[in-house]
Amino acid sequence: MKLTNFIPPIAEVAPKLAALRRQARDFLADEHASGGYTRTAAGWDRYDPAFSRKVAAKGWIGMTWPKQYGGQESSYLERYVVAEELLAAGAPVRAHWLADRQIGPLLLAVGTEKQKSEILPQIAKGECYICVGLSEPDSGSDLSSIRTKATKVDGGWLVEGTKVWTSYAHMAHKMNLFARTSARTEADRHAGVTQFMVDLKTEGITIRPIYNLADDHDFNEVIFDGVFLPEDAVIGKVGGAWSQVTGELAHERSGSERWMNAYGLLVALVDHLGKGAAESDAEQVGRLVAHLSTLHQMSFSIAGLLERGESPMVEAALVKDLGTHLDQEIPAVARRVIPEWARASLDPADGFHDMLARAILYAPSHTIRGGTAEILRGIIARGLGLR
Repeated sequence: MKLTNFIPPIAEVAPKLAALRRQARDFLADEHASGGYTRTAAGWDRYDPAFSRKVAAKGWIGMTWPKQYGGQESSYLERYVVAEELLAAGAPVRAHWLADRQIGPLLLAVGTEKQKSEILPQIAKGECYICVGLSEPDSGSDLSSIRTKATKVDGGWLVEGTKVWTSYAHMAHKMNLFARTSARTEADRHAGVTQFMVDLKTEGITIRPIYNLADDHDFNEVIFDGVFLPEDAVIGKVGGAWSQVTGELAHERSGSERWMNAYGLLVALVDHLGKGAAESDAEQVGRLVAHLSTLHQMSFSIAGLLERGESPMVEAALVKDLGTHLDQEIPAVARRVIPEWARASLDPADGFHDMLARAILYAPSHTIRGGTAEILRGIIARGLGLR
């Protein structure tokens, strides 16, 4: 079974989108056959600058952006189709993913002309990778409690502080940094936080690795020791980071990357069971596929809302929360359906063992990345008028 077979065709929505999906599948099939990328247990969550440049050459990074900044002026629905195919195929797209998904829209919304004209074309070419400096020691997901401080000085800002759990900071070119530029108030605890675009080669920045449970190095601690940032490093308004970041969250939380982390394992599970699966096993896997199909429809509809210029915060939070459950449920079902005694007889070379091991080890992190379950459910509850 091909990894894309679970993703429903959308020819009924628009022939143009169906043709684009076919084009993306053909590109990925050719790349995989020629060795342009290999499918591994890590799936799409891998840095591969050469592959990112190939995706960029197809015009598939910054698709919705104005052409003057390297984009294609495509619709959000077109971007969604291409993104979903890249993820389903397990293509290594992590290098450009965050910059494409949320930094580009942020700069288009509040960035200066200099920022847009210099940074966006680099992203669209697959040559500029960006991480986000948000979480801090003892702060977690609470943006209002950050202590990294940017002090106004002649010609710019002086930054002191520490960020943790910064994904792929050791491989990124720039960081979207959140720093406190003034004290928060009782009336508005989110006041006084500013976003900066930081060149990670700037003097005074130290990046230290944090190894996760799977012994992978994706997280980092980033220390700012008297780092000078020029005036033009500010993104948007000084003190306006909270309202700006809320606009990013709909992009960050609603995409198919939020429910396709264990997708490869699900397909491998179906392949191993085959057509002769026991009824109880088929029922469990069928529920997973139904869940996957539902999340596909939800994410696709959110892309439609973004296309209309809306900011579907609640809908995005719902997709992220449900997607977390799917990514955790897939390895749990896989362990039940193919128990340890049965897995012992499988050929280690077929990849099932590696996919299952990674999905199990990464499952706890999905409740944290992109917003904790508690925060997401708080957003949903407020949106429904329940709090």
